[in-house]
Amino acid sequence: MQVGIIGGTGPAGRGLAIRAALAGHDVRLGSRDAERAASVAASLLGDHDYVLHGCANEEAALAELVVVATPWDAVVATVRPLAAALDGKVVISMANALAKQGRELLALLPPRGSMAGQLQAAIPTARVTGALHHLPASKMEDVGSGLRADVLVCGDDPDAREVTCRFVDSIDGLRAVEVGSLAQAGAIEAFTAVFATINVRHKVHSTLLLGGI
Repeated sequence: MQVGIIGGTGPAGRGLAIRAALAGHDVRLGSRDAERAASVAASLLGDHDYVLHGCANEEAALAELVVVATPWDAVVATVRPLAAALDGKVVISMANALAKQGRELLALLPPRGSMAGQLQAAIPTARVTGALHHLPASKMEDVGSGLRADVLVCGDDPDAREVTCRFVDSIDGLRAVEVGSLAQAGAIEAFTAVFATINVRHKVHSTLLLGGI
């Protein structure tokens, strides 16, 4: 699949980009600065022969499947100008609205209940799903880390959820778990604060693994 990652030069985007490319996808790593994106893509590739190249966010938005990997407070401003290019496409939201207080990360409540909801409102003709929220960026980028994680997937469009689950399952170490409509996104995103606080307190990179399923 051709996968575009909007705002992909940060830690979350880099880790997803290299693992998606390793899974055989044609990856467009997007950024406001196309030259920076090209530099980051080249550093991720090294001597490997994957299909991964850097580009402007506008080009990343033209891909078959699009992931929004910008920091949560820049999601709407970044994506709204790309609404026409994203019309009808599956767009994965992986943003979490968090604030640090002491040694804890606290979940913030966006006006529409979740960042996935904010994104869907900004690009109403796209098919937004929520996924990839609880993954430690450093272990994602290190493809030899032995990462194993379950990924919760939600969205209002059943076909979009299915596409998102297939994409997640294609990535080594990840298993998609479909959980229902976009109304679940608020709880999923908020729980990221728990993971982040565990990681800070115990100096680990924890992941979600569900038993019994």
